[in-house]
Amino acid sequence: MIESAITIKNKTGLHARAAAKLVETTTSFASTVEISNGDKKVDGKSILSVMLLAASPGSELMLKVEGSDENEALQAIIKLVENNFGEQAM
Repeated sequence: MIESAITIKNKTGLHARAAAKLVETTTSFASTVEISNGDKKVDGKSILSVMLLAASPGSELMLKVEGSDENEALQAIIKLVENNFGEQAM
């Protein structure tokens, strides 16, 4: 299992479109992905759960990725977040 913190930097936070892109990325890997925002922990492969995190711009989320392709999955998620889900930064 590997863990990493990410900061949401896109202008609108982890809204529906960004959450959909995140889930599209996580579901392309076999590894499990857990995302937490404070005390809230959710399945990173569930769009409804990810949206319930209500991660606004500037939110720091913790990722826990575990499985056979965990390194690749984590790097793909980090790249997506660093690229602001294809949107403008704050």
